[in-house]
Formats: sequence, structure tokens, C-alpha cells
Amino acid sequence: MSKKIRVIIAKPGLDGHDRGAKVVARALRDAGMEVIYTGIRQTPENIVTAAIQEDVDVVGLSCLSGAHMVLFPKVAKGMQEKGKEGVLLFGGGIIPLEDIPALKAAGFAEIFLPGTNTTDVVNFINERLGG
Repeated sequence: MSKKIRVIIAKPGLDGHDRGAKVVARALRDAGMEVIYTGIRQTPENIVTAAIQEDVDVVGLSCLSGAHMVLFPKVAKGMQEKGKEGVLLFGGGIIPLEDIPALKAAGFAEIFLPGTNTTDVVNFINERLGG
């Protein structure tokens, strides 16, 4: 039996809206992945710590507040500093198209925008991790 893909879905910063994150978490769970949802208002440091403690394969972040250019790179840097460069990072939320190249350069493999079909997120993870 193959190991299930382990995913953390987190809401960094002060954004209190988490419907989209919960929808993605449920879709990943329904696709057979083990999903840990950290809840809202997490610091980048808390997300990195949780990702390491839970030994995840994937970290997914959601941000609707506009703070993604600060918070997402802090998570990526924290993962690198802890020697976890192999963990797949993706993000989503209200992200201007012009910000996506910088987020990808910071270490995010993909950024999903509003209206993305959850099947696309599942397929992205499975394609990257062979699930």
C-alpha cells in the first residue's frame, strides 16, 4: 500500500475568511490525501513548525487579505531554513496576476486563483508527487 500524500492547508496572517481553504481541504481529503487544516490567523512560523511536526509533503496557503507577498515568501523561506525544500508549496486566494511570478520565484510551484476547480488542485498535487 502506498503512503498517502500529507497536506497542510493554512491561512497565514489576519485574514478571517476560510471557506475556500476548507473547500480545498475537503477536496484533497476526498481524493485520498491526509489533510491537516491549521485554521485562520496563523503566523508563517507556526505554519512551518506544523508542517515539520506533521511531516507533510505539501503546504497549501490561502490569502485573501493582500498580504501574500509578505506571508507566502516567509513560509517558503522558513521551510528552506529548516531543510524542507522538497515540500511542495502552493497558494491561492485573491492574488494579482502580476504577483504570481515573484511567488513562484520564492518557491511556490503553483498559485490558484478564485474559480479554480478543486479537481485542478488535486491533479496538480498528484502529478507532482505521483499520487
